[in-house]
Amino acid sequence: MYTVKTTGLSLLCSLLILSACAAPQSEPVVVEDLVDHAAVAVADPLRPEDDRKRDADRKPAELLNFFGIEPGMKVLDLQAATGFYTEILSGLVGPDGVVYAQNNNFVLTRFAEEPLMERIYRLAAAGRTNIVRVDAEVDGFGLPEPVDAALFIRFYHDLFWLPTPDGDLADRELFLQQVYDSLKPGGVFAVVDHHAEAGSGDRDALDPKDGLHRVDAALVMAEVLAAGFVLDAESDLLAHPEDTRDWNIFADEAVRRDQTDRFVYRFVKPE
Repeated sequence: MYTVKTTGLSLLCSLLILSACAAPQSEPVVVEDLVDHAAVAVADPLRPEDDRKRDADRKPAELLNFFGIEPGMKVLDLQAATGFYTEILSGLVGPDGVVYAQNNNFVLTRFAEEPLMERIYRLAAAGRTNIVRVDAEVDGFGLPEPVDAALFIRFYHDLFWLPTPDGDLADRELFLQQVYDSLKPGGVFAVVDHHAEAGSGDRDALDPKDGLHRVDAALVMAEVLAAGFVLDAESDLLAHPEDTRDWNIFADEAVRRDQTDRFVYRFVKPE
């Protein structure tokens, strides 16, 4: 016959084991749920260094998280230009998602065509083939399927002077209607732009040469709400209170355009 001597440590371990067995078990933590997919997409080594230099001011990961962009989504990048956000979105939505990169004739012919295609070819060579070009005017685009989100980053102010190929101005009301129609119920319309002085309306957006490339946030809000969208949230993520809002965003060093006071709105199409 022998006696088992239980030390204080072993007794404690035994009690903890028994307690764990007796306690109700919670749902297991799914590691996938803890992944910041936007941050992973921004950190993608495929991204050009010139894009990375702008991340500190543009905060793309934080912005896309605020807009709720997730893997598998179908996203419309409105007036995508050379594709800064198109590339990040491509990595974020992944192979099960789609990014529609829309540009009008004015943007494509003046500066976007070549760099955008270089970006698309580079990503395709790496196996990233989820980008679809949509070459169409802002008031005349159509998509083959509804999307989960539409991003309109720093371009709303251009709608007040943007010409179509026939010389007319883009129809903002029609543009907003097409965005609304392209979204699934509950879909997100994300709008970011440079603040103009409060109460200035479209004054600083009208002239692309001498204007300030800014727009009154209240005017944007009124037009988007009138199109049937609902404001879901707004963010001060890109706020710069020191911005006097009275200077042209292209009048100084190019990087300064990333240091303006910007409004960030998350609208939704009602269910």
